[in-house]
Amino acid sequence: MGEALGLQEIFFSTMAGATIVLMGALYSLFFALGRLRTSRSLDIAALLAYALLAVAVYVLINALALKGFWIVVTAVMLIGYFFLPRAIWQLCEGTHAADSATSDSRASQ
Repeated sequence: MGEALGLQEIFFSTMAGATIVLMGALYSLFFALGRLRTSRSLDIAALLAYALLAVAVYVLINALALKGFWIVVTAVMLIGYFFLPRAIWQLCEGTHAADSATSDSRASQ
């Protein structure tokens, strides 16, 4: 990664970075909507968005000729993009279930 990047590598890395952010947002959105509406098609759309995110990460790795430590960083990024929306969903469910239980106990008094 010590050599200068050409115009093509800069273009591909910029487009791949933008696609990573966009597909990560779409994955989170489709995942949450799929859970809210219990829709199988939204779950599939979420997985498709994640697959496109993984392709964009592959393009980024090739465009920037990443090696070693940076491959590990991109792998951690992919794992994080997959599991964090699920963890946030669990956190929100737990928080709102506790709020619901508290409001139900107040209403019965």
